[in-house]
Amino acid sequence: MQAEIVPSDIAILDLLRKRDSATVAELAACMEVTSTAIRQRLTRLMAQGHIDRITVRAGRGRPSHSYALTKQGRRKTGSNFADLATALWHEIREITDIEVRRGLLQRIAKRLADEYRPHIRGETLDEKMASLSALFSQRQIPFEVDVSGDLPILTALACPYPDLAEQDRSVCSMERMLFSELLGDTVRLAKCRLDGEPCCTFNPADNSPAEDASGDRCDDPTSQDGPGTTRRQEGTS
Repeated sequence: MQAEIVPSDIAILDLLRKRDSATVAELAACMEVTSTAIRQRLTRLMAQGHIDRITVRAGRGRPSHSYALTKQGRRKTGSNFADLATALWHEIREITDIEVRRGLLQRIAKRLADEYRPHIRGETLDEKMASLSALFSQRQIPFEVDVSGDLPILTALACPYPDLAEQDRSVCSMERMLFSELLGDTVRLAKCRLDGEPCCTFNPADNSPAEDASGDRCDDPTSQDGPGTTRRQEGTS
């Protein structure tokens, strides 16, 4: 995972989106800053994997260099999919067949897990949770792992999908499925912000409180309850 882009670097990415490549001099002229400032920003963006340096050789003279977006850089710039994600989730909510909807949530969780799995390290559950926490923290979503008990507990200090969760609690079920896939161990959502808890807490199945034995607090893929709704869960996913 890469560090977040410094706001002052976004202009370079935007310029390179409009052309195949550009030199330091071209970028400096467009942005009306010094070549030194451009080089500093390019060095930072290359270290993050957003830009490649291209060597151009012409005759026997010294080669020149131009800069272009990498595939990662093109995905980073202008990649705001929040509206699309919300629209797609609304379509999922319209599915009335419980088993079809549950199966779709499981496939979404598995696809996300396949995307994240290369970044998960460790052999033990503690190590995998720590790696998952680091992965999301690098995406500005803070997590922490409590290893003081017999089994580790994963706590989300902020919701990865706040807009969706406010509209449909079944996104919490999908998140639990995702974490179970990544950790290779079934986890339960023991506490949820939508129930007024300070944080969402994910416990390994064997460490779930007795009162949650019937299922997760939000593990009902047919529910569209909003925050603060109290209801009794029936069955597990």
